[in-house]
Amino acid sequence: MLDMFRYGSVTRISPEAPVPVMHVSSEHAMLGGAGNVLANLAALECFCGLIAVVGDDKSGLQCQRMLSSIGVDPTLLIVAPSRVTTLKTRLVSGSQQLLRCDEEDASPLGTEIETQIIARFDAAIAKYNAVAISDYAKGMLSDRVLRHVIEHCRRLDIPVVVDPKRRDLTAYAGATAIKPNRSELAAFIGTPCSNLSISRVAAEHAMATTGSSILLTLSEDGMALFRPGMEMQHFHATATEVYDVSGAGDTALAIFSAGIAARLAMDEAAMLANAGAGAVVRKLGTATLSRAELSRAVAAVDEPRIGAVCGIDDAARLVAHWKDEGLRVGFTNGCFDIVHAGHIEILRQARARCDHLVVGLNSDKSVARLKGPNRPIQPETSRAQVLAAIDAVDLVVIFDDDTPLELIKALMPTELIKGADYTEDAVVGAREVKADGGRVHLIELVPGLSTTRAVERIQQGLEIAR
Repeated sequence: MLDMFRYGSVTRISPEAPVPVMHVSSEHAMLGGAGNVLANLAALECFCGLIAVVGDDKSGLQCQRMLSSIGVDPTLLIVAPSRVTTLKTRLVSGSQQLLRCDEEDASPLGTEIETQIIARFDAAIAKYNAVAISDYAKGMLSDRVLRHVIEHCRRLDIPVVVDPKRRDLTAYAGATAIKPNRSELAAFIGTPCSNLSISRVAAEHAMATTGSSILLTLSEDGMALFRPGMEMQHFHATATEVYDVSGAGDTALAIFSAGIAARLAMDEAAMLANAGAGAVVRKLGTATLSRAELSRAVAAVDEPRIGAVCGIDDAARLVAHWKDEGLRVGFTNGCFDIVHAGHIEILRQARARCDHLVVGLNSDKSVARLKGPNRPIQPETSRAQVLAAIDAVDLVVIFDDDTPLELIKALMPTELIKGADYTEDAVVGAREVKADGGRVHLIELVPGLSTTRAVERIQQGLEIAR
């Protein structure tokens, strides 16, 4: 598939019809479809090959030349003289795509070309560690071809990752992972996947009926990974500015497949794919990422999130949105005057029990009433900023009361989390959360670690810990 981008400016409306007139100033061709997946793999310096069908035409010849230009042997391509190469031409003014014109033949290829595809695949597969199937429903991936590729790879223990286009995902049954988007998953189950809760049920059904893991792409909501016998993992979107989503799914497929080929854990490969997709949509056109760009994108995801501090009203709106999406919202609280390893462990374990973690932080006045006039050591603004910089924490809310009961009632989390030095009945807010259908979790404390004890030892001129 060839993607052609024609760039220009619009300054007037046509006198012939109520349509804009674009003055074309430049054009740029890129490999599209499976070719764009390959271009992304090549940009990441992966050894890769492409089995695809092109026509005996100008666009097909251009695809072959472009493969050679990125260091990929084009001889695996099959030229079908009676077929037109898919060409998608986009007209772009500024960052706005005005129109797309498609030239293509999506009819079935026929038995003879199917046999050529299978023969080339069988001859080449021993060189590769994984197979990425990019199905654009253009006639190449028939039932026969799909079944042969997936079953042959299973026999060789070679992972297969599929970006689907068919409504029936069971056509890809037996693949290692299938990467649908929200609309493709909705088409499979026949119900709109309007939020993450419905998407979760749909993905679990797809997983059960295909025997494959599901990497669900959620556009501005990131990605969600579903694996048999494991909890869903949600990767939040990383893009802050979106200029062009053309080919973002191809980038995600390429990075995810490369990670699987490198024998990364599936969640690690998904994290890389999510970060890469978030970076590539900031570029115009069907774009790729270099290794350095992917490394920067991953580093940006890992940066501490300073500033996740807000008031009760804003927190309540955000928590309500998360719950509407079917996400588990955790809540824990404390003074966090001198953050120590015990605090970090509790927060880490708390986050493992939810999708988003909110921390209620006692204000300076509240701490003074509870701990005495010489506390807190750190002011509430500093304590809040430290907590917000911890990866496990999504939101920090400061409260003035002696207990977080009113805050808990305002937020109504689905998971209430405290240290195991409490009994469940003694946890503030437990009754309210359970009455709302939530759960209470008690986490074992790290022995010997206490802020109060540390402050006392400092005041006595002693070491904090022996």
